[in-house]
Amino acid sequence: MIVLETISTIPARLAAVTGWQRWLFAFVFGASAVTAQPPFHVLPALLIAFPGFVWLLDGASSRTSAFGIGWMFGAGYFAASLYWVSNALLVDAARFAWLIPFVVLGLSLGPALFIAAMAVLARQFWSRGVGRAFGLAASWALFEWFRGTVLTGFPWNPVGNVWIVVPPVLQSAASIGVYGLSAITVFAAAAPSVLGTPGSQRLSTDRFWGVSGIAVLGLIAIAGAFRLADAPGETVPGVFLRIVQPNIAQRDKWLPARRASNYARHLQMSGQRGNGRITHVIWPETAVPFPVSSDDARLALMRRVVPLKGLLLTGAVRLERQNGRVARVWNSLVALDEKAHVVALYDKHHLVPFGEYMPFREFLPLDKITAGVLDFSPGLGPRTLRLSGLPAFSPLICYEIIFPARVVDTDDRPSWMLNITNDAWFGTSAGPHQHFASATLRAVEEGLPVVRAANTGISGVIDSYGRVIARLDLDRAETLDSELPLAADSRTLFSQFGNIIPGVLIIFMFSAAGITRCR
Repeated sequence: MIVLETISTIPARLAAVTGWQRWLFAFVFGASAVTAQPPFHVLPALLIAFPGFVWLLDGASSRTSAFGIGWMFGAGYFAASLYWVSNALLVDAARFAWLIPFVVLGLSLGPALFIAAMAVLARQFWSRGVGRAFGLAASWALFEWFRGTVLTGFPWNPVGNVWIVVPPVLQSAASIGVYGLSAITVFAAAAPSVLGTPGSQRLSTDRFWGVSGIAVLGLIAIAGAFRLADAPGETVPGVFLRIVQPNIAQRDKWLPARRASNYARHLQMSGQRGNGRITHVIWPETAVPFPVSSDDARLALMRRVVPLKGLLLTGAVRLERQNGRVARVWNSLVALDEKAHVVALYDKHHLVPFGEYMPFREFLPLDKITAGVLDFSPGLGPRTLRLSGLPAFSPLICYEIIFPARVVDTDDRPSWMLNITNDAWFGTSAGPHQHFASATLRAVEEGLPVVRAANTGISGVIDSYGRVIARLDLDRAETLDSELPLAADSRTLFSQFGNIIPGVLIIFMFSAAGITRCR
């Protein structure tokens, strides 16, 4: 009884916390929410993090205090989500290690401003009942969308990503997208806070609303299970892929003394032409250590591994020269036929700030993290490539796969998505797991399979229902041979309407919050 009485006082005690202790609790709750994300998948952590967040906001007496609580919750969330980015600065430690504390602070406190603003908005819908859970969920999803859009966007680790380990729940993303799934998840996690509301009379309606979100997730899971039960597993006839995961450490990737051996590893792992039934070989991002159009002798070596009447799809750096000097550079995907002729090109269109180009270069006298003096130039995209022997596909390089509703050309819809990436920058941290999770969400949203080739992992083949058909784990040098899954029989609602449907859900939740507040 003493333990239960102590637990029952937690909501009121959290609401009464002030000063640095309030900020510390908010930071810890935010960080704990990330344990539900890959690679940890501790989903019950959300039932601690979000009720705690609600109870702290119960004690916010002004917009300023709500902003501070939200900012610290966000700082904890993004510090735990993005700690691994500092690994990239250790690849060339002599030049960039000094930036680590600034990058860690910037990636924690910067994106956290979205959650701070979210908390201020949610507080406008606050009430002692379930309305605050509706308001928090709607505000959270809205600002996830803002974060994925403003200043080129960075939709990393949306809460909806936690469901990749529960495929039936994941199926709802085919209709409401990851932002809609985030809204329902935050509501389900925050609603139990009603049961411990300071001053609550514990009415039966409180108990109903406290479990309502979890009940909704249960219904979603049932519907998703039926969808999966009817999901076909057919593959494209006559297409057999070999994905090469060479596992080359980033610090070795561009060393002049290692380039030849790195290149040889790709060739050796790809196998000889005519080996087995492989029709297409896929290499990761920037796999070719030289401009593909500039060295016929080395291109001749690549000819040996291109399957007969097939293709080699590889990442490469592409250059444009003017007056004998390099004028522009692109991060590209190149398709080579059996004669090593370039038959298709795609240039990455959504570049990584500070990694592939320096924003505000005139004000920030810093180098980008990737090699080379010039900033990468953006290409046009999303695009659909149509090549002989393959269904039409959308090429996506690195983090282009993380943007909901922005991964395919809606006017020329493909049949699958190809994501090539180099996550060696981030070692064996949580980063590559989180990246793979986003690829899984895009497959479900668009109803299209995703084929993924990653230098150090995680490579894999994901069908249009988010089922991982095959994968290669982190830090392993292996090849993966797989058939290509077919696209879903019919287009998903999300692929047709994009973020309109989650937008309607957000409006509904705001309306519910407003109605309950007025009672």
